[in-house]
Amino acid sequence: MSENLDKSNVNETGKSKSNDSEQGLEDAVEGADEALQKAIKSDSTSPQRVQRPHSSPPRFVTVEELLETARGVTNMALAHEIVVNGDFQIKPVELPENSLKKRVKDIVHKAFWDCLSAQLSEDPPAYDHAIKLVGEIKETLLSFLLPGHTRLRNQITEVLDLDLIKQEAENGALDISKLAEFIIGMMGTLCAPARDEEVKKLKDIKEIVPLFREIFSVLDLMKVDMANFAISSIRPHLMQQSVEYERKKFQEILERQPNSLDFVTQWLEEASEDLMTQRYKHALPVGGAAAGSEDMPRLSPVAVQNYAYLKLLKWDHLQRPFPETVLMDQSRFHELQLQLEQLTILGAVLLVTFSMAAPGISSQADFAEKLKMIVKILLTDMHLPSFHLKDVLTTIGEKVCLEVSSCLSLCGSSPFTTDKETVLKGQIQAVASPDDPIRRIMESRILTFLETYLASGHQKPLPTVPGGLSPVQRELEEVAIKFARLVNYNKMVFCPYYDAILSKILVRS
Repeated sequence: MSENLDKSNVNETGKSKSNDSEQGLEDAVEGADEALQKAIKSDSTSPQRVQRPHSSPPRFVTVEELLETARGVTNMALAHEIVVNGDFQIKPVELPENSLKKRVKDIVHKAFWDCLSAQLSEDPPAYDHAIKLVGEIKETLLSFLLPGHTRLRNQITEVLDLDLIKQEAENGALDISKLAEFIIGMMGTLCAPARDEEVKKLKDIKEIVPLFREIFSVLDLMKVDMANFAISSIRPHLMQQSVEYERKKFQEILERQPNSLDFVTQWLEEASEDLMTQRYKHALPVGGAAAGSEDMPRLSPVAVQNYAYLKLLKWDHLQRPFPETVLMDQSRFHELQLQLEQLTILGAVLLVTFSMAAPGISSQADFAEKLKMIVKILLTDMHLPSFHLKDVLTTIGEKVCLEVSSCLSLCGSSPFTTDKETVLKGQIQAVASPDDPIRRIMESRILTFLETYLASGHQKPLPTVPGGLSPVQRELEEVAIKFARLVNYNKMVFCPYYDAILSKILVRS
């Protein structure tokens, strides 16, 4: 998705898009807004939402209040997406083939262009429709300009003077081809580099009706470019205010729906209980006698929050409602969860392979990287319902043994015996079970690494990768950075709510 407006004239006009084109931006985001509204509606009918525990009595709300709440969620989600997703861009709306909307649109457009063609074919030609199109094109071109672009504004206003064009049409002196030539030239001046080829192709169209049709098609693309440039321009400013904005919007929702923190409360309570249980087990003396509660350090709110976020990486998204304050990032947390599951399997396979193979084989960087890429490719579709881990691990076992045998042969080492191959294949297949000891160790170490990184602060260097994870260090660190950014932003927005909830929870612990 290219936002690189690197030509001087485009840089200049791009700024105009971010300053004078608010309406264009609203039009362009309409599709995204509609999609978010659908997501809100679908979420509101989900069976998960029925399970909400009521911490306060429900109250009746009006339809207007519900619509206002939906609009608030939509605006907050859109702002959040722009800030969190650096690759966020608006795309041209493409209706599905054979859909009713597309058929209706095609029929209406064909009727319009047929009417224009019929008018221009009259003797003498009628230019009523053509002049209206020129007026629309004029307004679109002017919307791309900065207030200081006096010369370009004067050119557009002078050449596309509708009153003068009407007089020329009435007197049979209108040269529609000359107007089209000026319009194409101005589009070439104002467009982003990515549209140069489309604008250039317009010059090869000689018939007026197809030419105007393609002009409007390219102008629609330029409007999307304008909106995306505006988004990239406001992102730094939006980042500065997004925390307060999202917090304010969520507070408005909370005032209308007082139960909007119920799942957050459950989430933090469970994290606190799990963390306390872990500390209690570790505090047991060798003799087994329970340690006194006064001997155990109290849980800190930060530790509970960090542990709560780690729980999101093991979440049952099909059965459990997601906490409200992280709901907009549920898909991102789910994606990180899938990536970590794949890393766990990958790390376990590599660990048992390098443990079984000759001592020096894992130190050969080329072989280790090649083996990792082979296993990664075979695990690519882990997230698909059709993926069967046990069957894939059987294939991985066969492939790994072939690669190990080949490497040992090239190195002049002792061959990989049949007995060792059988054992290695069995250990790789065992990784399919969530209870496999190697898999559980890898998972535990990955979560420990993420917890350490969160506790150390995102501005500090990444902590040392635990033993056994060095083959997947690069992938793990990439996930850790994305996870920490997501967590830290969420903390900044919702820390007042978390602090208020934990102040009650930790008093009871």
